[in-house]
Amino acid sequence: MSVRSFAVAVSFFLVVTQATAQQQPTSEAPPPPETPPSLPTEAPPPPGEAPPPDAPVVSPEVSKKFESVVVGTSETRTSGSIHVIKPEKLQRFELDDPQAILQTVPGVYGRGEDGFGLRPNLGLRGANPDRSKKVTLLEDGVLLGPAPYSAPAAYYFPVMTRMQSVRVLKGPAAVQQGPQTIGGSVELITRDVPSTESFGLDLAGGEYLYGKAHGYFGASTERAGFLLEGIHLRSDGFKDLDGGGNTGFHKNEWMAKARYRLVPDGPVRQSLQLKLGYSDEVSNETYLGLSDADFSDNPLRRYGASRLDRMEWYRTQLVLSHVLESGSLAVTTTAYRQDFNRSWRKVNRFRGAAIADVLADPTSARNSIYYGVLTGQFDSSTREESLLIGPNKRVFVSQGLQSVARWSTTTGPLSHNLEAGVRYHYDSIDRLHTEDGFRMVGGALVPEGEPTATTANNKDSTYALALHATDAISWGPLVVTPGVRLELIRSKSRDRLLGESQSGALEALMPGVGVYGALTQALGLFGGVYRGFSPPAPGQPEAVLPEQSVNYEAGARWTRRGERLEVVGFFNDYSNLTDICTFSNGCLNDNLDRQFDAGEAHIYGLEVFAEKTFRTQVGVSFPVSVAYTFTQTRLLEDFRSADPQFGLVRAGDELPYVPWHQLFATAGVEGARWGAYVNASFVDVMREVAGQGVIPEGEKTDALLTFDVNANWNVTRWGQVYLSARNVLDQQGIVSRRPFGARPNAPRTVILGFKLSL
Repeated sequence: MSVRSFAVAVSFFLVVTQATAQQQPTSEAPPPPETPPSLPTEAPPPPGEAPPPDAPVVSPEVSKKFESVVVGTSETRTSGSIHVIKPEKLQRFELDDPQAILQTVPGVYGRGEDGFGLRPNLGLRGANPDRSKKVTLLEDGVLLGPAPYSAPAAYYFPVMTRMQSVRVLKGPAAVQQGPQTIGGSVELITRDVPSTESFGLDLAGGEYLYGKAHGYFGASTERAGFLLEGIHLRSDGFKDLDGGGNTGFHKNEWMAKARYRLVPDGPVRQSLQLKLGYSDEVSNETYLGLSDADFSDNPLRRYGASRLDRMEWYRTQLVLSHVLESGSLAVTTTAYRQDFNRSWRKVNRFRGAAIADVLADPTSARNSIYYGVLTGQFDSSTREESLLIGPNKRVFVSQGLQSVARWSTTTGPLSHNLEAGVRYHYDSIDRLHTEDGFRMVGGALVPEGEPTATTANNKDSTYALALHATDAISWGPLVVTPGVRLELIRSKSRDRLLGESQSGALEALMPGVGVYGALTQALGLFGGVYRGFSPPAPGQPEAVLPEQSVNYEAGARWTRRGERLEVVGFFNDYSNLTDICTFSNGCLNDNLDRQFDAGEAHIYGLEVFAEKTFRTQVGVSFPVSVAYTFTQTRLLEDFRSADPQFGLVRAGDELPYVPWHQLFATAGVEGARWGAYVNASFVDVMREVAGQGVIPEGEKTDALLTFDVNANWNVTRWGQVYLSARNVLDQQGIVSRRPFGARPNAPRTVILGFKLSL
């Protein structure tokens, strides 16, 4: 880090810190909140609706803080596109798949893979969905990715069943969260320590030997409290492995929270919160798909060549937070460390051919032999026909210290809600990739007996200092929210096979501003502009540039009790769009983790969100909602990439895996003790290779329309029975051909469960 850059960073932080420190308490302090202000829970329900059973009892003053989702501004008056998926909606869906849940928010889309959502591929507003690497992912305000700077591909994603709410930020608010600010951020909010003794249990079972066991218990005294929560998910899998076998998974997550109020009363209050987590997974997952002809015959088939494929990982988490409150000032300081260790043994390639090429044209004279070996019809007769299978072992570390100060004040007719934050972060990824040769003999894989080959042995690491400041300035019906983010990044890459090391340095300033104007109490207009940024991975050549864009949005929002209508147009003007080659994209060993600069690009579209609850005099209500996204993309420069998603690109080509149209709609009926809902999800055809004009066969996904049906009945005040039928019409389609062949969505799955809450 240069002296000049360090001075800029320190000066920035000192200015915002001094400004907040000079503010003196002006009124009697409200009672301490149950949740640290830096980690707000979901907004309280509208008048007339009961809060969730474990909702903390708070004063009206504190409730206002819970309503604030962006820099002290309520969701309805935020100068940007903000969406919060609240507990009642998560319970209606009864979904485990993060991608299926998040696609209920306009502007969020994904690329299907395993059908369970174990490793979702999420994108926001045209950003590359591969492994969610262009989205800032957080859990309770802390970066959750295994290595958000050094290797942002999110091979870990928390179990959604234990989340209390989800917050999606797009537009100018994106500068609050980084390092990825191109599309926005997704923040998952876990269950808080309850204010009173609380217990819950959720047991469910269904087709394909699906099973869920989820439980929590917590209690509090005047000064201390705790929460214990655990969940187990399992399935034998819905794919039919040639020769039989398990294609499912089992996954566990545990979380423990403890809170202690060091100084519960007085002008300056302080509290500590400790959060511990452990997660693990064993899944018989593969990257191997099917030829189009085999998919047409049986989309759930899986070739026997993938019999040895297996992912195993475990993750530990430690987060310690200190909260200081004084009048309208709240400062939350958090230290965190997360370790993630994974090993994925899978079929990678033939010695003499690429599997993707074989499945794309399995009937050619050359490929038909390889196809016969892959499906077990032929024995391997030459060394080139051997399959190379091996584990990609990776060890990740993510740790850091961050502090966020929030302060409310007034200057004349203006009211301010300021937020200033600083984070010092370190993460690393240590890779060891090996593979062994296997011959196909009588439909079984037999080891060749040759020495194990090492294809990658390297370590990437990054130190990053990030600072941000925003101020929501209110003047009557007008809210103006300027903000800025500064990222100072230092990275290092060491290749042990080549004996080479490479260092990199990067500084990025990301300003932004949003404006909201209330035309009436219910109707307002908003708009904004900000600089988007995505850092390059360590070890890139000096000529490689970060991803940068200037993003614009403008829209209108109508909100009233039980009603919301929002229409937003967005335009992302890229000065440099980037692509990082990954195995999940189909890249080969020599190009893995290599970045390609695509140059200028435009992404634009329209997002529409509407929801309303129709109420009747007889106690029955009808909630309905619609989320629609229209997206267009255009690459403006010619370039060549080793990533098969791009290849040789001509100006005017569209990006892969971005649907033109996407729609989610739900309609329900609710009584005092029961509810029933129908959800419809439509995802348009997506290109799988950058191009323009008519999409060639074999280079596009299928348009897919699916329906889910959910119903619940409160048999007692503390017990509920629920039924969930996912993809009830059993619609099947190709959701991706990356990296090796056609892959299906999940088939119809019916689940029956029981919840207990005390």
